[in-house]
Amino acid sequence: MIAAAPPAYGPGLLGFLVVAAIGGALFFLIKSMNRQISKIEVPSEDEQRRAAEQDKEQAQ
Repeated sequence: MIAAAPPAYGPGLLGFLVVAAIGGALFFLIKSMNRQISKIEVPSEDEQRRAAEQDKEQAQ
C-alpha cells in the first residue's frame, strides 16, 4: 500500500489568532462572572431559620 503524504500546510497564523482570541475572551468572561457572583448575598443559616419561623407564624 502506498501511504498518502501528509499535507504541507497547517492552521497557520490565522488559526493561532482565532484560538488566542477565544482564549482571551474566555478569560475576561470568567473574570466578569466571578465579579458578578461575588455580588450575590447569600443569607446565613440563622437568617433562613428566622425567615422560616416568621413564615410559620404568619401562616397561623
